[in-house]
Amino acid sequence: MAHHNLDSLDKKILKLIAEDARIPFLEVARSCNVSGAAIHQRIQKLNNMGVLKGSKFIIDPEKIGYETCAYMGLNLKNPEKFDAVVDELKKIPEVVECHYTTGDYDMFIKIYAVNNHHLLNIIHDRLQPLGLSRSETIISFNSAFSRQLPILDMPVDDVETDED
Repeated sequence: MAHHNLDSLDKKILKLIAEDARIPFLEVARSCNVSGAAIHQRIQKLNNMGVLKGSKFIIDPEKIGYETCAYMGLNLKNPEKFDAVVDELKKIPEVVECHYTTGDYDMFIKIYAVNNHHLLNIIHDRLQPLGLSRSETIISFNSAFSRQLPILDMPVDDVETDED
């Protein structure tokens, strides 16, 4: 994965919008002492670079009836079928994350289910047919916290050069 060189303005913009994605660009511009047009250009640049991956409202799964959150380590009978399994996992709306991992599992996924019975049905009816050799399910009782990576502690890539 490519690392992008971000200057201090980029980082200040990222810090502000990570704290409040709904902050008006003009407010960001005032905080950064630049024009609104400059902020629009920087946001577009950060989007084009893939540093920003859109903006969205975050729905609380529990508030819409998904009371069970589970993490599952998956081992595939045929690990060479990773791509096909990932394509099938994408078709299961309750699977919200999928990671290739090192260690005991080929993949690690996060699932939301209405309840434990619904989770069991997802595992039995949707996951097992994907060709799992084994799986391990960990149910989360509650999320202690969830956050963005801090922008505050990122090193600044601004470099001043003396040309003689």
